[in-house]
Amino acid sequence: MNINPHLELSNLLKDLGVKPGDTLMVHASLRSLGEAMPADIVSAGLRRALGPEGTLAMPTLSYETVNAENPLFDTEETPSCVGSLSEAFRRQQGVVRSLHPTHSAAAIGPNTSDLLVGHEKDHTPCGEHSPFAILPKLGGRILFLGCDFTVNTMMHAVEEQVMPPYLLEEEPVDFILTDARGRQITNAVRCHSFKGYVQRYDRLESLLPEGAIKRGQLLAADCMLVDAQAAWDAALAAIKKDPLYFVDKE
Repeated sequence: MNINPHLELSNLLKDLGVKPGDTLMVHASLRSLGEAMPADIVSAGLRRALGPEGTLAMPTLSYETVNAENPLFDTEETPSCVGSLSEAFRRQQGVVRSLHPTHSAAAIGPNTSDLLVGHEKDHTPCGEHSPFAILPKLGGRILFLGCDFTVNTMMHAVEEQVMPPYLLEEEPVDFILTDARGRQITNAVRCHSFKGYVQRYDRLESLLPEGAIKRGQLLAADCMLVDAQAAWDAALAAIKKDPLYFVDKE
């Protein structure tokens, strides 16, 4: 690696198509980059590529530890269960995390408030106030860094437009949510179910129009940069036609 790894990663991201001023939601497998790449270098490279006008966001989901048996969520203390980059990013100075028990996201940059504020109003994982539903409206893009469409959290927001029978548990859970200032609220949220079904969000890739996806390489990782609005439109059209399009029965 060169003397300035932030700059090298930034240049590689720009080659992939990341632009200054983008609003970028990143799904990442840190180990896919190789060379035991530190999370802080990757996030710094992403922020450098986006510039001061850009907004960097990542899912910081916590459904593995926050549930009916443990209905407590703290934006500062509850760990992310979707990768070491996500967990390291949410802890960085200046990063803000949305207030949701199972499907929060974290962000930094000018569009942070537009992405995150109000998520606590949703009584489902990815409702209309979620960052995953708002991202397309902001002209955002999704970067899959060493991973594929199977981890695309925005697909849950698309599913909630149709509410297929597999999606949610019948009974809500009363979660206690603690924000960054220590204030608490209680929110009743219906959690994901998927009982008897396997997610097949990989099917979205073949539905995207030309130009909506750009493939490239970032160090050792295969990457995809996707237009969020195009992905939303294609997925929504498919699931409206067939509510079971993005799942298989077990």
